[in-house]
Amino acid sequence: MAYVLHYRTEEGRQRWYTIGRHGSPWTPETARAEAQRLLGEVRRGLDPAASRQSKRLAATLAELCDLYLADAMAGRVLTRSKVAKKTSTLAIDHGRIERHIKPLLGPRSVGAVTREDVEGLLHDIAAGKTAGKTKTAKKRGLARVRGGRTAANRVVGLLGAIFAYAMRHRMRTDNPVRGVVRFADGKRDRRLSDVEYVALGKALRRAKDKRLWPAAADAARFLALTGWRSGEALALRWDEVDLGRRTATLGDTKTGKSVRPLSHAACDVLRGVNRSGDLVFPATRGDGDVIMSGFKKMWKKLRELGEGKERLPNDVTPHTLRHSFTSLAADLGYSEPTIAAMVGHKGRSMTSRYIHSADAVLLAAADAVANRTLELMGDAKPIADIKPIRRGRGAA
Repeated sequence: MAYVLHYRTEEGRQRWYTIGRHGSPWTPETARAEAQRLLGEVRRGLDPAASRQSKRLAATLAELCDLYLADAMAGRVLTRSKVAKKTSTLAIDHGRIERHIKPLLGPRSVGAVTREDVEGLLHDIAAGKTAGKTKTAKKRGLARVRGGRTAANRVVGLLGAIFAYAMRHRMRTDNPVRGVVRFADGKRDRRLSDVEYVALGKALRRAKDKRLWPAAADAARFLALTGWRSGEALALRWDEVDLGRRTATLGDTKTGKSVRPLSHAACDVLRGVNRSGDLVFPATRGDGDVIMSGFKKMWKKLRELGEGKERLPNDVTPHTLRHSFTSLAADLGYSEPTIAAMVGHKGRSMTSRYIHSADAVLLAAADAVANRTLELMGDAKPIADIKPIRRGRGAA
């Protein structure tokens, strides 16, 4: 004989919950007390039967992580923007789970993980406890796991999302990541100096003589003139570009759909590209339809083209070009909304969702910043002479 509780959830579903078989500790009195406790959970909107099933499905944190990734890949885990995670983001999540979370906390049961455990994970990753080399899914692929404070912060952020997922599925009633103090976020505020702009210009001019992959050199120049994220430029397709309107419409960026103005200088780069397929800046292999996964290596070669003082420092990355572009725009007096529209920052207005081409103000701003970039790199300025719009009444 067994004691069973029959109840209905808030959604009206019938549930049968087996409390236990008759005998120690279950007697009519203890089973009745347990049933009252469970009914109290039901009145609070919980589902004891579903919670028990979820705990069985994910007994350990490693199993919970696998459930989370499976649902995320199926599009059932949404971001703050209420959209499914991108494939590239899921690949990063998978790497953080396999290389950090599972080795440190994977065997722990979901309900046993405490805030102290999460803090221990944070400091272990920061100290390099999970550092090393691991194979990737690619043929002869090798990932160098370095750890560090930034990696620790990112992993703890992902772990918080995983436990939030567990709470939604009634595997836990709390999130142990809440209240964990992370390291100060070392925001990348590196920008090119005037000397480094000159070095960048010389490196780009030498790239052709040094037989650097033309698409890589073109992509680097394009990034310097637009302030785009490198992933956006490398994934740019010709059908997203309208040279007549000097506009690029990106359907899938970090912040969703984005309409970007293209300066005359940026359009000149695009017109000079050897068009061989769907992608504007394709990889060396394929028929112009393979994204350039080796751009970082190409960038390193480009950076090393200079000698002595004319060589770009090692800490100059493609992201440095983005920050330099926005900094130049601020130097020229453009407002944050204008800069955000040029480079696709968050915080765009609701109206921007319905814009299909860049307006004259944005085009003028893009030209002004690109012209200043060319001037600093030692290249001739384009014919269009665009004057910057300063802050003040009626400023962009």
